[in-house]
Amino acid sequence: MKQNVFFLILTSIVFVASCKSQSNNNSKDTKDSVIIVKGGNVKSIANQTIAKYPNVKSIPTPDGYKRVELTKNSFGDFLRNLELKTENNIVYLYNGEKKYNQEAQFAVLKVDVGNRNLQQCADAVMRLRAEYLYSQKKYSDIHFNFLSDGKPRYFNNYAKGNLSHKNFRKYMNYIFSYANTASLNDELHKVSSISDIQVGDVFIQKTVPYGHAITVMDVAINEKGEKVFMLSQSYMPAQDIHILVNLKNKKISPWYKIKSSKELYTPEWDFTYDDLRRF
Repeated sequence: MKQNVFFLILTSIVFVASCKSQSNNNSKDTKDSVIIVKGGNVKSIANQTIAKYPNVKSIPTPDGYKRVELTKNSFGDFLRNLELKTENNIVYLYNGEKKYNQEAQFAVLKVDVGNRNLQQCADAVMRLRAEYLYSQKKYSDIHFNFLSDGKPRYFNNYAKGNLSHKNFRKYMNYIFSYANTASLNDELHKVSSISDIQVGDVFIQKTVPYGHAITVMDVAINEKGEKVFMLSQSYMPAQDIHILVNLKNKKISPWYKIKSSKELYTPEWDFTYDDLRRF
């Protein structure tokens, strides 16, 4: 992600925590079919537009699972009600070009990416969180830490009374320029157990020289108490935020099951359950 240039000069350390593909992952080269789950029926289609769901909560759960209950107007409720693109299922970059890999997404969120190469992985996580707080008019709660000094920059201080969404977007670009996976990771709180996973949680790594972050968009549970979860990401270059397919378990895609191996394989990054954090 972006760095504070002044910070880099002072420290003389080249450290770029970005969203670059892991070499052991099947990102650009994957040719796996996208799977849609509709009414319990599984259909495999390669390189085609999937079924059109108007929002996150309209994506069906796997058989035997029901969405966990959420408090109205909570962060999780906000994510679950986010709208999805229905005109197509294409992930576009900030410059209007199509992303090279069009096989990682199950659906695409109706959230603008902007026209600068800023809203990458951790930025998308921060954007969703900030949009929720803005929608609730919790302006004083909108703040994120800079990488350079670990200190928060508040929207209210930036806005100087101009609380328009246009000015809010300018503030977010300001944040995207000086915060990244490393600063966000240090700002979040570790979740002690994957069994406690909640909508709005974040899987995040601040590995050197690159890192990645994805958002838990929804959670469902069955009668045995077993949970499945749905994920979203942006990536590098800056691109549309999208719901991830599950290439390791296509029958339940885009949902992910909790596994005993404690490893989470997503189309363009691998995590462990120890990477789970919360705002």
